Amino acid sequence: MHDLPCTVCPGPEVTAAMTVISAAVRQACTHLALGAQILCAANQQAIAVALAAGLDFIRAEGFVFSHVADEGIINACAGNLLRYRKQVGAENIQVFADIKKKHSAHALTVDVSVAQTALAAELFLADGVILTGTATGLPTDPQELKEVKDTVKIPALVGSGVTLENVMNYLDANALIIGSHFKKEGYWANAVDPNRVKKFMEHIRKLRE
Repeated sequence: MHDLPCTVCPGPEVTAAMTVISAAVRQACTHLALGAQILCAANQQAIAVALAAGLDFIRAEGFVFSHVADEGIINACAGNLLRYRKQVGAENIQVFADIKKKHSAHALTVDVSVAQTALAAELFLADGVILTGTATGLPTDPQELKEVKDTVKIPALVGSGVTLENVMNYLDANALIIGSHFKKEGYWANAVDPNRVKKFMEHIRKLRE
């Protein structure tokens, strides 16, 4: 997130750095499910990192349907990505695909609903789909989550905008990706605030009781 501006084809130094970082995190967190994402849409590189570092999944941009992102036009990659995953022996690494993702214009696919996009991702063998708001830290539409959950059998994850105050809207999601809310003052570029993380997790535990 801090390597700005993002490019569509990051150099090999990015893959190398992410591998070193990911391997260190894996060594420290041996029992957690861990994944990687490399911006922008560097999905094959993320597979390579996950394989080398022993991670469990990647978050993939542009898996199905093209869109216009702030880095440029992102084209669908499912066919090439999953063939690459097989070629390098990384079929154990799951692919969670963003659909109608944030920081993007979707005028090219305005006639394709979020549920139809999720169906396409399921057909193209994504292991799960990720729903987001329109930008980092902005809430995902709970109605879109319901539509996707009612349409596909694969997991549906919420990938932006979850907070202590609105988490009740997303309890039907299979997983929550939380970044901004866990940072100091709830701002994505700040350092992680352990107190915010602790308070959120305590709230979740109470909801499960």
